[in-house]
Amino acid sequence: MLSSSAQALTQEVRASFVPDPAGPQNNKFIDQTPQSGYCGIYVADCKAYNLSGVRLPLRFASVRSIEPGAAVRNGAMFKIPNQWRSLTVRNVVNGEVATVEMRIGGVGTQYVLSDTAVNLTGAATDQQAHNELWGGKGWWFPSRPCDAGAMTTHGPNFYRSFWRGPAEAVCSKETAFRIPWMSYDYLDIGYELRTPNPLAMSAGIYTGELTYGAGPGQDIDAGDNLLPGNSTITFRFVLDVQHMLKVDLPPGGNRIELIPQGGWQAWLQEGRRPVRLFRDQTFSLSTSSRFRMSFECQHGGIGACALRDSESGNTFPQVYLSVSLPHGITDSAGQPVTHKRLTERPTDTLFQPGEFVDRAPGVLHFEVPGYYMEHMLQPGQAKQFAGNVTVIFDSEV
Repeated sequence: MLSSSAQALTQEVRASFVPDPAGPQNNKFIDQTPQSGYCGIYVADCKAYNLSGVRLPLRFASVRSIEPGAAVRNGAMFKIPNQWRSLTVRNVVNGEVATVEMRIGGVGTQYVLSDTAVNLTGAATDQQAHNELWGGKGWWFPSRPCDAGAMTTHGPNFYRSFWRGPAEAVCSKETAFRIPWMSYDYLDIGYELRTPNPLAMSAGIYTGELTYGAGPGQDIDAGDNLLPGNSTITFRFVLDVQHMLKVDLPPGGNRIELIPQGGWQAWLQEGRRPVRLFRDQTFSLSTSSRFRMSFECQHGGIGACALRDSESGNTFPQVYLSVSLPHGITDSAGQPVTHKRLTERPTDTLFQPGEFVDRAPGVLHFEVPGYYMEHMLQPGQAKQFAGNVTVIFDSEV
């Protein structure tokens, strides 16, 4: 998506993250920008240098002839803004921010001459004429430290090529013949991105802009002779973050029966009260996002859920809830999650996956501590304690 005005160009750069169960290690944004220009045609040549590419309708034209022996800035040149630059992208719904970095690693164009290269140089063929026009070295190879792309094409009065800039440097060529007039018909940009960690971002659309100046002394500088038709190039970034949070219980896993270690035989046969009542309930977790956990109680307690005695109606004993999460998920301190106590307050917990976790096992630990045993268990008395506990997994953090 590209728009232009008399003074500015805007190019959209779009990237997305969608969890991939087939590749849980692939936790990076994918550039969805339609590729065009040199890097859109010669993909392998650009990918070898981590470059993607777009073609911009930015035209440069000379304001005077290009003369042999002229200073670099009066001849044919490009300064490539190779250094990394950062911008802030912001979630359009909740305002959350992240940082994107971009560098321009190469530029390409098609120069067009006022006459054919053969007429300007007197050479026999187009190829020979384009070479001799630039001192027998051709347009293909720029001055060092710049480097040439692998592919070029040419015609009687034009030549297409791509130059890479490994540093913030000027790439130039010196003509051996007078060129009355010359233009660059478009600008191919080869860019590289550093995107934020999508697992640490909320789901949603993030937008931000990065602007480069074009013209003498600006970021993209073609010297003092070849001047651009637009003064700025704005890259508008749109990052789409999609997350998954899915919890599966095995059949019957929503009914929790709290029992002593080894069962009830020691109590029933010997009258020995158990140390505690508990149940470890496994579940399957798939997640690519930060999330919080909390619970709600049918019968309220303090940091736990009360259980109700079906005979008396009393809600004295409490069941405490903790969780152990799959490998790769850490708490707010960066530690593995083992028997992490849960509360009614979502703000008490924050869990962060280090990679996309796909159908990995976790455990919910339910426990009634030993100090409730004397109240709950009396010889010769049958009692039943029950209550509902709702466990909440919340990715809206």
